[in-house]
Formats: sequence, structure tokens, C-alpha cells
Amino acid sequence: MKLLLDFLPLVLFFGAYKMYGIYVGTAVLMAATVAQMAIIYAIDKKLTTMHKATLALILIFGGLTLFLQDERFIKWKPTVLYTAMAVALAVALWVYRKNFLKMMLGSQLALPDPVWNRLTAAWVLYCLFMAAINGYVAAFFSTDAWANFKLWGYVFPLAFIVGQGIYVARHLSDEAPAEKTE
Repeated sequence: MKLLLDFLPLVLFFGAYKMYGIYVGTAVLMAATVAQMAIIYAIDKKLTTMHKATLALILIFGGLTLFLQDERFIKWKPTVLYTAMAVALAVALWVYRKNFLKMMLGSQLALPDPVWNRLTAAWVLYCLFMAAINGYVAAFFSTDAWANFKLWGYVFPLAFIVGQGIYVARHLSDEAPAEKTE
């Protein structure tokens, strides 16, 4: 169910884009993302920072796309989001010595600190890769090619998540993460 909810705005965008064009597709993406976040909030009673950032960027870049009638804004939104994620993770880890992945998932996964650090480094590289590939497609290909890439390009995150799962599974301990006592 969660996976369907994650992909729903993209699928609706793609369908609306193919039937009515980039501007209707953008409006549908914006509405679907608002609905998606409302459902997530109703289920979890909160939105993560990533959810909030995604929603804000879709509304801002989508709004600019519609207001200025310029499709470049919506096409570059993923590049901005992935770059921001890479910078945030990198600065947190290598400047402030904070591991956001461990902070978010450490209560669910018992992993040694070096594994958390390698996972974060992998996320930084993955986000930079995704930012670069989206930027390349947005800059040098047609809007049709970009929209197709957005739909079929989901092979990259799926492959990354599977690879990450295999890597994490090798390092999981049999013990549950220790509860913090104060």
C-alpha cells in the first residue's frame, strides 16, 4: 500500500501529461502530492522533513511552471531536491558529525556506526547521481523524453533500495536496538 501511495502522484502526472500536456500534468501532480501528504499525515500523524521538502518543492516549482507557463521549472525540481538531499546528508555527516539516516532509522535498525556512515555516503552519491541524470535529461532531451524518464527511471531508486537492503541485511545483528534510558 505504501509503495502504491509513493508512486501515485507520478503515475497520475504521467497519465495527465500524456493526455493533456505538461501544464495539466503539473497541476495534477501538485494536487496528487497534496492528497498524498494528507493521507500520509492521516496515517502517521506527522510528515517527515523529506515529505515537507518534497511537497514544498512540488508546489513552488509546479506553481512557477503554471504561473510562468515554463515547463523548465517542473523538469528541474527533481535535480534541486536530490542536490539538496545530498548536500544536507553530506554536511550533516562530514561537517557536523551527525548521521541523519541513523537518527531517523537507528531505533529500527541495529547497525554499527561505520555501516551507518557508509550508507549515508551511498545516499549522498545516489542523490548526486539522480540529480545529475535528471538535470542531463531535463537540459538535453524533449519534455516527452523527460516525462518517460521520470516514469521508467524509477528503476534507479528501486535498484538502489534493493542494493541497500542487501547491504544492510549483512550487517544486522540478531538483537533489537537498545532502548535509551535516562
